[in-house]
Amino acid sequence: MKHYDYLIVGAGLYGAMFAYRARRAGRRCLVIDRNPHIGGGCYTEEVCGINVHKYGPHIFHTSNKAVWDFVNSLVPFNNFVNTPIACYHGRRYNLPFNMNTFHQLWGVETADEARSIIEQQRAEFAHLAEPANLEEQALKLAGRDIYETLVKGYSEKQWGMKATEIPAFVIRRLPFRFEYNNNYFNDTFQGIPVGGYTRLFERLLEGSEVRLETDYFEARSYFDSLAETVVYTGRLDSFYDCRFGELDFRSLRFEHKLLEGVKDFQGNAVVNYTEVEVPYTRCIEHKHFEFGQQPDTVITYEYPQRWEAGAAPYYPINNERNNRLYARYAELAAHEKHVRFGGRLAEYTYYDMHQIVERVLSLDV
Repeated sequence: MKHYDYLIVGAGLYGAMFAYRARRAGRRCLVIDRNPHIGGGCYTEEVCGINVHKYGPHIFHTSNKAVWDFVNSLVPFNNFVNTPIACYHGRRYNLPFNMNTFHQLWGVETADEARSIIEQQRAEFAHLAEPANLEEQALKLAGRDIYETLVKGYSEKQWGMKATEIPAFVIRRLPFRFEYNNNYFNDTFQGIPVGGYTRLFERLLEGSEVRLETDYFEARSYFDSLAETVVYTGRLDSFYDCRFGELDFRSLRFEHKLLEGVKDFQGNAVVNYTEVEVPYTRCIEHKHFEFGQQPDTVITYEYPQRWEAGAAPYYPINNERNNRLYARYAELAAHEKHVRFGGRLAEYTYYDMHQIVERVLSLDV
């Protein structure tokens, strides 16, 4: 007899959600993760009373009331609203692109004035019927001012290549708001777990056995023997020993700093740096996610970097080459009888948190 119904590889959001659903259905679960903590990329760590998002900011947002009610049934969420700021050569601009942004760029005060400038600048690139790269796509969508100030440098840092080398599909659209509204998301519900995301994961994993600093691939046969079914949330190519080649990712490096005696460093949770000369893409000041009044502050600089062995894979690169390669691995996965695959890495798809929660809530466990 197997010791567990499910072996869940990965204590990130997909794995923890699956464990919660399975435990509620009376299943026995073993969750393993090679990290020394639960929560995957959503992990938060308390520093001087501040919940630090160790792997970049995570703002939960959804328009699905059932999803919002579910996460709030586990831990209360606050009413944080994401209103990032962009910094370009020392000047600040509101994001997403809205009337505040247009006023900061051009001094306009009405939506008609803003539309007129945008349409005038877009007209210069109307001849680009099929943009060949991100630069052409962004110029066609937004015109030169927005592209050069707020898109070009940030994109080049994020993807590690010139904008003329980045595929056009990376920017399928650039939404404009012709109103004074700095709320980044359009969703009905938005917030941060009170006390940090780790509390949410502790609730999700209640009742499951959890083993950290445990690598599935170091004892794969042993772990497979313990459970009826494996729920795998890691890289799909790794599951098959990269027999067809490695899928490509972009990675991130984080530089955390505790600033003692500094009550407020930048006045906002997230500030993006859009010029290419600044090596990081954004600076996060964590206390603002929970309206903290601590005498100190913690900031994090986020540096995009090339993914290589040993680095964490963050963003799938869904170009033609990788999509074809993923399809070959997905075909193998479709024939597995005792393995279920899910999550960003296993599905090679960039999911937001609410999408993972919604998907797992709909699964048959």
